[in-house]
Amino acid sequence: MKENTAGERSNQIGLLFQMMRIRRFEEKAAEMYSKSKIRGFLHLYIGEEAVAAGLISQLKPEDRILATYREHGHALARGIPAGEIMAEMYGMSEGCSKGRGGSMHLFDVKRNFFGGNAIVASHLPLATGLALSTKKQGKTDVTVCFFGEGAMAEGEFHEAMNLAALWQVPLLMVCENNRYAMGTAMQFTHANQDIESKGRAYGMESATVDGMDVLKVRAAGEKALDYIRSTGKPYFLVCNTYRFRAHSMFDAELYRDKSEVEAWKKNDPILKLRQDLERQYQFSESEMKALESACEKEVTEAVQFAEAGSPEPAETLMQFVVSGPPDPGAEAEKSSTIKS
Repeated sequence: MKENTAGERSNQIGLLFQMMRIRRFEEKAAEMYSKSKIRGFLHLYIGEEAVAAGLISQLKPEDRILATYREHGHALARGIPAGEIMAEMYGMSEGCSKGRGGSMHLFDVKRNFFGGNAIVASHLPLATGLALSTKKQGKTDVTVCFFGEGAMAEGEFHEAMNLAALWQVPLLMVCENNRYAMGTAMQFTHANQDIESKGRAYGMESATVDGMDVLKVRAAGEKALDYIRSTGKPYFLVCNTYRFRAHSMFDAELYRDKSEVEAWKKNDPILKLRQDLERQYQFSESEMKALESACEKEVTEAVQFAEAGSPEPAETLMQFVVSGPPDPGAEAEKSSTIKS
């Protein structure tokens, strides 16, 4: 990053704050789930914050994002208000998906955030299609698709990679490799564990980065996006990361040792960046306290917003599910235009 010292310090503090607010939001979501305020499924992003924070910081507003059901961090990093996300998880009509999607289906067209997709790998072909539309329309935006290594064992991964490479579309495919997918170690699901090689197999420019280091993720994202913007071709980026919490709130987490989790926590991306800031830029305890206070305030207000929300009325239940009757005015205008 070619930044002056003051600018880079400010940027790194911004990244630290982004990861901290994601972490605090997820901790609060777990708390609200335990109180039955949030129902259904809940998948936390704790430990993986560096990937969303580092990559999304490099995107332009017109770039499009697709993610998995573990997408709260991506949504926050993209700029969807915390209150709208929490309200969505509460099932309130003030939520970003009007309370219809819940935790796994966050969506915001205004911010080019296309999910929150609950079916593993289902969004990969959608991402390829969105990138194809960019190419067909002669636009300059990039589509970024986040997914876990579990999705790479699905047919949709290979279909999407093949078509993206065949059609040469502006697509950044980001594998958040947390090693266990839903609950099975990678060596039991992937015959070839050299994940990056699966991008090269399709002739796609590929790279691997330490997904626990937000500065390395930022740099890798910058390189990948520069390549896509200059060539219009796809890029495959593997971010090796680790979730500190179970797969979901229902997961008994019997597939990995607690000692392994504790060892990985020593690589906490928030702790690492804080230490880097303290060493390089004399980042103070008071500055850290200020960030913590801001995170707590934002999350508290998000919960208040959600709890003050309103459930969608039963009479609108079918809205957005089936198409309504045609608008006579619109039909008349369309007919007039055709005749002229």
